[in-house]
Amino acid sequence: MNFETSKTLGGVGAILMFIGVIPFFAYSMVISLIGLILLLIAMYSLANYYQESGIFNNALYGVITAIVGGIATVAVVFIALVDFLSALGFSFADMAYWSTEFTQMDWTAVGFSIIGDFVAYILLALVVLFVFVIITAILLRKSLGLLSTKTGVGLFGTTGLLILIGAVLTIIVVGLLLIWIATLILAIAFFQMKPQQSQPAMSAAAPA
Repeated sequence: MNFETSKTLGGVGAILMFIGVIPFFAYSMVISLIGLILLLIAMYSLANYYQESGIFNNALYGVITAIVGGIATVAVVFIALVDFLSALGFSFADMAYWSTEFTQMDWTAVGFSIIGDFVAYILLALVVLFVFVIITAILLRKSLGLLSTKTGVGLFGTTGLLILIGAVLTIIVVGLLLIWIATLILAIAFFQMKPQQSQPAMSAAAPA
């Protein structure tokens, strides 16, 4: 894959991820996934072009970390729900009657320990998610930092910094907004890239 193709794939991939976050588009998750795949392909090609494996490796590890973090968070939340429902006396064999049982339940009689355990599980899930988000952001910043150094495009470094700041601020809406804006800046950075210039051959020394 040549440089121009890698550059285009990276830019288009970042744009698709930017668009995929907008809920007004149908199949938003599919659009984001396609964008992510195109980005990884571009990073792999550029890592070979600049002979710097860290560009792709850190990006790949970041994506894997994000996936593992998402699975771990969902697992904790699932365990929390199962434990909470079991403590309330709900049986999975009678799921068809849950709506009736929920409406008839006296929630004032539910023990504080049951609610406390459920809240503790949810807080644990949020902590797990936060830790994995930070690790993912650090890895992505390393990848984009290397790409910024190799290409001379400072916007890659800016993108990495925004992603890291956004990850730290994920507890508020501003953090997610920063990460979303970072994907658009990443697209601009890709389209600003220029191929490496071949070094001119040294002229032969003039005879004395």
